[in-house]
Amino acid sequence: MKSLGDITSASPTFDAVIVGAGPSGSSCAYWLARAGWSVCLIEKKDFPRVKTCGDGLTPRSVHQLAQMGLEPVVAANGHRYNGLRAFGFGASLEMNWPEHPVFPNYGYTITRFNLDGLVAQRAAENGAVLLNGVEATGLLEPSESPNGGLRGAAGVVVKEKATGTTAAVRGRYVIVGDGQNSRLGRELGTGRNRSWPMGMALRGYYTSERHDEPWIDSHLDIRDPKGAVVPGYGWIFPLGDGRVNVGVGLLSTGGAWKGVNTTKLQEYFVAQTADAWGLNDETSCGAPTGGRLPMGMAIGPRVGANTMTIGDAAGMVNPFNGEGIAYGYETGRLAAGAVGEALLANDPSLLALYDERLEQAYGDYFKLARAFVRVISEPRILTVCLSAGLRIEPLMRELLAMMANLMRNDQKGPAEVGYRALVRLAEVVPEQAYAMLLGDGKSSG
Repeated sequence: MKSLGDITSASPTFDAVIVGAGPSGSSCAYWLARAGWSVCLIEKKDFPRVKTCGDGLTPRSVHQLAQMGLEPVVAANGHRYNGLRAFGFGASLEMNWPEHPVFPNYGYTITRFNLDGLVAQRAAENGAVLLNGVEATGLLEPSESPNGGLRGAAGVVVKEKATGTTAAVRGRYVIVGDGQNSRLGRELGTGRNRSWPMGMALRGYYTSERHDEPWIDSHLDIRDPKGAVVPGYGWIFPLGDGRVNVGVGLLSTGGAWKGVNTTKLQEYFVAQTADAWGLNDETSCGAPTGGRLPMGMAIGPRVGANTMTIGDAAGMVNPFNGEGIAYGYETGRLAAGAVGEALLANDPSLLALYDERLEQAYGDYFKLARAFVRVISEPRILTVCLSAGLRIEPLMRELLAMMANLMRNDQKGPAEVGYRALVRLAEVVPEQAYAMLLGDGKSSG
């Protein structure tokens, strides 16, 4: 691993400078370095480092990790599970992950403390220069975008946290993947579409004798301390190491959860599940932590003359389930492909391929997901939909595949498959929900 001093003395211009060594940044660095391009991957913290997350890897994430050759080490350090166990409104259902021609039918749980450093190191093993404990504090020689996209930059200004040393790291392309609260993203000119979904989540760790169960639990009927249904979910993810990850997530459009105290909601959810899982002050591993998650490609623009945003910095979280890790790996890979083509052709305009491919991969699907969040933000609709749906097993299995983005699209596109599932759900709920589901599913942005 090179130091900042090594970089400063050599004064290279990298083909790509990537800020943030989370899922998106490390994935992007891996695929570019593997293709032979010079890459500098900058991470402000030292690995291993704690990251607030549900710690669940769906089959989409597992597929990307396998493609990077990392599944064996994830399997050795994580806990394999079979699928989802859903609870709500007096019903429960165990659902295996669906069979799929591309994705496996299982997932893993593994803390980000253990996971993120593995992927970053994998990028370094393939030739990327990894700078740990180095913070990107600003853009180097920023320039205005001529077409309304992101600003351009000649690289980034960095500071080594241990020594205070500052330096410039130059790159032909600058890729920002430093999370949802991206300071560099804002400097590039990103903004959030405030009419699109925002998530808020809180999680804590507990020791539990049930730490190695083969299911991740999702509680779809969560209520505030007054007993009112809120638009969100609670989860308990066994980690296989003596602990479980316990948390709550809220989904909203237009601030539907304003006034909801997530700390109190977490306490109430823990109290509801305490006896079944052995959750109490003695088994708690510390205070819960949380954050906000812009969803469904809500942050943009994503491309400039020689700059890009990826992962959470681009709002690439699935509104259906709050999943961000898979979309971090995938958007990092898509960005690497577009940058590689731009480098080969010496044509920065080819960065536009990234936006095109994001739209192809997620546009219709996230449009449907944003509509879904609008519907369930209405507690009455949420109650009726889930209390009816959880009692129809074939429907719930189809919805599971849709919400985890694991549909088989052999003949139909994701919007068609997802819309069919929502139609089937609407058929078992009252007329108001039917109109909202079908209307938003067809036409909402």
